[in-house]
Amino acid sequence: MRIVILDGYSINPGDLNWSLLETFGHLTVHDRTAPGDVLARSEDAEIVLTNKSKIPGDVIHALPKLQYIGELATGFDNVDVRAAAERNIPVCNVPGYSTSSVAQLTWGLILELTYNIYRRSNEVHQGAWTRSKDFCFGHEGLFELQGKTLGLVGLGQIGHAVAKIGMAFGMKIIAVVRNPANYNIPDIQFVNVEECFEQSDFVSLHCPLTAENRQMVNKALLDRMKRDAYLVNTARGALINEQDLADALNQKRIAGAAVDVLSAEPPAADNPLFHASNCIITPHIAWATRQARERLLYESAENIKTFLNGGLRNVVNGVQSSTNS
Repeated sequence: MRIVILDGYSINPGDLNWSLLETFGHLTVHDRTAPGDVLARSEDAEIVLTNKSKIPGDVIHALPKLQYIGELATGFDNVDVRAAAERNIPVCNVPGYSTSSVAQLTWGLILELTYNIYRRSNEVHQGAWTRSKDFCFGHEGLFELQGKTLGLVGLGQIGHAVAKIGMAFGMKIIAVVRNPANYNIPDIQFVNVEECFEQSDFVSLHCPLTAENRQMVNKALLDRMKRDAYLVNTARGALINEQDLADALNQKRIAGAAVDVLSAEPPAADNPLFHASNCIITPHIAWATRQARERLLYESAENIKTFLNGGLRNVVNGVQSSTNS
């Protein structure tokens, strides 16, 4: 069994090892793969694993040996899952591996927005506290989370984890989901997306990217937000129209934003959010704690082991049986 990883560096930059996957066959790991090289690097593989490298339909149909596609992530919008299903090739992801890590960064971003921690530290290091006439300084812009409203767009494992932390802070939680009847969470009020943006002091995105919600956060939704409200995104960058968000920030129509994801990664140098007012940007690190990456490798290996034994696990494209059974 030949196994190819198209972009292994982001998962394992050297602090982990690939031993779990090496037990299944001949493993080739590429740190990164350019779009034009995906076909050539995958042509002899029965199993192809990807984190963010795109595997389009024409590539899938041009790989006669391909039996299995493993998504080294939870999101799978980089793989043409329909084309894989047409060939009865399962696409299997790893749900839940980064829940705690993403929830942790989400709250790190929210807390940074409430206290401007890094800016205050820089001011102290630059001598502002030494020069202060009082024992403290920098009261402006500080506020408590208790009693504020947190709006969640999406309430999967990550959204639910973020909600529980919000409850511990004494916040009111509202959420946007497709089918509220499927949830039995008495402490969360379900609303539509317009109501969420209108009522929330913080809106945090935790939904997968689909054709329907691409750039859903646009001028129309941003204009519904309170002027002292904040937007947080640790989901997918393309959920946001970045120019519209930059305009809203620069025109002070909302108070601030914090994003861990952008529509193109790595981003272009002229991304409008780079020069937007009160916009925190981190380089897609929410998922990347060592513990989360270890879980990702373990669960990916379990997916492959199940496939090789004739079963399927964490299938996202509706394939019912493995091709090698």
